[in-house]
Amino acid sequence: MKVVFFGDVVGETGREVLREAIPKIKSLYQPDFIIANGENAAGGNGITPKITYEFLRLGIDVITLGDHAWDQKEIVSFIQDEPRLLRPINYPPETPGEGYIIVKGNGKKLAVLCAIGRTFMIPQTDNPFLISKKIITELHKETPCIFVDFHAEATSEKIAFGRFLDGSVSAVVGTHTHVQTADETIFPGGTAYITDVGFCGAHDSVIGREIGPIIYRYTTLLPTKFVLATNNPKANGIFVEIEEQSGKALKIERIQLSFNLS
Repeated sequence: MKVVFFGDVVGETGREVLREAIPKIKSLYQPDFIIANGENAAGGNGITPKITYEFLRLGIDVITLGDHAWDQKEIVSFIQDEPRLLRPINYPPETPGEGYIIVKGNGKKLAVLCAIGRTFMIPQTDNPFLISKKIITELHKETPCIFVDFHAEATSEKIAFGRFLDGSVSAVVGTHTHVQTADETIFPGGTAYITDVGFCGAHDSVIGREIGPIIYRYTTLLPTKFVLATNNPKANGIFVEIEEQSGKALKIERIQLSFNLS
């Protein structure tokens, strides 16, 4: 089984990059499933129903979210009826939507799960370690192939989470910090891991925003509007190949694609 995951899609530039990247990715990797984190897709803050459908039409099978899941108000009611849009599994039980899904295609079956970290994030969420392990045990009744997006800030929490799930899932990939790390590996138990996949959007920036206003804020401590950048558009992602019978990862490879959108 071949799976491609795109890191956080940031704003209009990120969406344009995705439109260009997906046909190329399909040609290069022939993925069975494509997943993308869409929590920054709407102007850098959340996602809308319109953008959700745009992503699905592009061929994305599952869209994961994170701490910006509810920035666009219409998502609160929309997510109830769109199971391919996942909010983190460790939000309170009363929160709309689901945190996991099993998708089917090409005669294959893949479970996708989204969780959010608590260190420097949203401490009120449930423990991602404990609740994810419980859900994963149930998912194993359907398929051994399980792909996890862990949306977290702290590197230590991400690595600990990956190690905790090693051997019980096919892949744990980190999102949220928007900087692609060079630590892709397959843990001893057969779980593919990377601390952060990176992001899709303008890379002449500070994690997708214009450089000037960010520096102004740091040097003056005055409030300022963070405008989305547009220069040097790139798509960051990860490719994972999974042995279907065991659910163990066979290969993990970083994806870095550059585009000229002018």
